[in-house]
Amino acid sequence: MDMPINVPVDDPNADTEWNDILRKHGVIPQKPPSPTPMIQEALEEAQKQAHDNRLEDKDLDELQELEDDEDDAFLDKYRRQRMAELSTITATSVYNQVYPLQKPDYSRDVTEASKKSFVLVHLTSSLGTNVESRILTELWRDMARLFGDIKFCEIQADMCIENYPDRNTPTILIYRNRDIQKQVVTLRELGGQQTDIKALASLLVEVGAVKPNDQRLVPLRKANNDRFRKGTRNSAQPSDEDEWD
Repeated sequence: MDMPINVPVDDPNADTEWNDILRKHGVIPQKPPSPTPMIQEALEEAQKQAHDNRLEDKDLDELQELEDDEDDAFLDKYRRQRMAELSTITATSVYNQVYPLQKPDYSRDVTEASKKSFVLVHLTSSLGTNVESRILTELWRDMARLFGDIKFCEIQADMCIENYPDRNTPTILIYRNRDIQKQVVTLRELGGQQTDIKALASLLVEVGAVKPNDQRLVPLRKANNDRFRKGTRNSAQPSDEDEWD
């Protein structure tokens, strides 16, 4: 009786001459390609992109400071880009204030207006004791000045929605193209009583109302957070030296 012949098989993933013979004859599967070259290529591409985009968050003043360190043509490309961005912001900044709302005009001033731009509505508290609502009212003014291409509106909640619970104020409604894109009930998710202009700017980026590389965000990213926190009115207002727009 013939005895079966056992073919010795090494680790099928090992790089040996014997395994190469077995793979050639289909005894063991082909060795999967090593992921190392693909990982290395991805890392190199990420490093290249980071280098190419190293000036993305620089404003005009910072670009000026880099004249001795960067290629003139490369710097000039970003200067032109920044100037075009600022020109677009200036042309579209048609609001620049908080608009008080009346319920009969809500559809026209909010829903229909959102076809042209983002519209943010602050449903305020009817009680003077609601600290968060007072904070947001102050912030709303600064946001309207900074982001003049977005329409900021305000109306007392119970005058807009009958029996709207005061515990849910302040409420932020964000409209675009006649639909509510997001609603924020109270300031809890934005920082509560510590909510600042940076938190609201991040909200605008989240919903797509402001691009992540918008030049108006640059000073907010760099400044000390307390510089914009709403302790008093003056603590949040940009000074004349702040180049926000």
